[in-house]
Amino acid sequence: MDDDAASWLRLLRTPGVGPARYQAVLERFDHPRRLFEASRALQREALPDDVIDAIPAPSDDGIVADCQWLADPDHHLVHWHHPSYPDSLRGLSHPPPLLFVHGDPTLLDTVQLGVVGSRKATHDGNRNAFEFARYLAAMGVTITSGLALGIDGAAHEGALDTDGRTVAVVATGPDRVYPAAHRDLACRVAESGAVVTEFPTGTGVRREYFPRRNRLISGLSLGVLVVEAGLRSGSLVTARHALEQGREVFAIPGSIHNPVARGCHQLIRQGAKLVESARDIIDELPPLPVPSTRGPDTMSRDAVVETLDDPPDQDYQRILDALGQDPQPLDTLLQRTGLTPDTLSSMLLILELKGHVSVHPGGRYARVR
Repeated sequence: MDDDAASWLRLLRTPGVGPARYQAVLERFDHPRRLFEASRALQREALPDDVIDAIPAPSDDGIVADCQWLADPDHHLVHWHHPSYPDSLRGLSHPPPLLFVHGDPTLLDTVQLGVVGSRKATHDGNRNAFEFARYLAAMGVTITSGLALGIDGAAHEGALDTDGRTVAVVATGPDRVYPAAHRDLACRVAESGAVVTEFPTGTGVRREYFPRRNRLISGLSLGVLVVEAGLRSGSLVTARHALEQGREVFAIPGSIHNPVARGCHQLIRQGAKLVESARDIIDELPPLPVPSTRGPDTMSRDAVVETLDDPPDQDYQRILDALGQDPQPLDTLLQRTGLTPDTLSSMLLILELKGHVSVHPGGRYARVR
């Protein structure tokens, strides 16, 4: 067993020690090991007697299980003094003292955008999350989300589709996957990105842990994009955390008849930036490094910004020609182009992201002049 890791884990597993008390110990002793080596009188300067009495032994079953999980070369414990601990979290109030990471821990300190939304997303919502994530990941942005059904899963899939980087923040221990339907997705995220949690092994699904997961998503990110959300969605909690942390909040508007668009509309009324195309997000991000991904979207941020106004290729030009002078419904475009609904919808979204097409009430599309 790694003695240094065991010291960090002993304090994490001490009943009554949360992020605030853990931080108090680090401020007083700098390292958990020094707390355990100190006299009881000195220990009382950071912890009350009942908490000191509850400190587990290094042989505690939970600590042993944590260390067994860490024995895998792709499993990492990123504590407060670890070189991969992200600077974005250090400025938070009561930041997590350590993180369990399955995958690449260096991704925690990259330029990240949180993409969140409803678990019961619409087809268009999932498509928007996938395409926005795919487009931004190809530009070098790390897409961070919560591995949930709906928008979260679509965002991870979009980033993976272009061999981009994605981080999944979860509310369980690192040895568990929730929801179980996303077990394969979690494995693929870990292979090319990272699955992250602040909870030790054996931690199951508990409702009160999801707000902490949401706070970590926004804390790691420069901004949060809410794709679809109802008025009681946990995504609004993520957005609130983002505002408290000084992050940007973006929201995609939807139909006034769509209940999972109302949360986005509320955010926009409260000052979130309305997003209609990728440019709306790109303009708020710092310069990005040249991404190491494949495909035609592999280019620097400046190059991508320039291509937003480039004329589209012949296939996309056919759609633009079909739009005519006035906004057209999807059915009319299907007749004029001869494309299938899925193909046309995907191509329209790409044109929208590049700023060539705008969406109007009633599901109509217009060419941007």
